[in-house]
Amino acid sequence: MRIALIKIGVLFGLVWFASACTPQVEVVAKEPININLNVKIEHEIRVKVDKELDDVFSENKGLF
Repeated sequence: MRIALIKIGVLFGLVWFASACTPQVEVVAKEPININLNVKIEHEIRVKVDKELDDVFSENKGLF
């Protein structure tokens, strides 16, 4: 039993020692990171035109 506790203690010590020696990597940007968010929004215009066309077609059913 005592030998098992010593083995566990040695194993714990080795794991602790190995984790203390892990290298640390640091990434530093030289300039600030800019994200360009120029986005065209055309969906709203298309929905409005589609609704207007639906209204025109529903009023004039004999058009086509």
